[in-house]
Amino acid sequence: MTLTDLSEGFRDDAQRRRVQAVIHDRLADDREQQECRYLMRLLWQLSMPYQEVSIEQLRMNVRKSKLEVVEELISAIRTSPNEVDAWIVITQQACPVIHDSGFAANSD
Repeated sequence: MTLTDLSEGFRDDAQRRRVQAVIHDRLADDREQQECRYLMRLLWQLSMPYQEVSIEQLRMNVRKSKLEVVEELISAIRTSPNEVDAWIVITQQACPVIHDSGFAANSD
């Protein structure tokens, strides 16, 4: 399954940026570098018409709990902007903000 259609599924750029912020702040943990790398590729994929990451790569590199959230996002994008809004709310409630290792190192 290609993900090149994802950039077309948002109401506007503001909605896309909100989704990208949720991925960055709540899913992409730099302490899990391999997983983070692929989640960041997904984040970029949301703005790109070419393939940055495939669903197969995500399935191989993202742990199951986060992969389920990602698959829900993909489904929401392909369904409607209202479903994307719902995904944002649900994910913000379910996933805490991740404080990356750079943040932790600077807060001591």
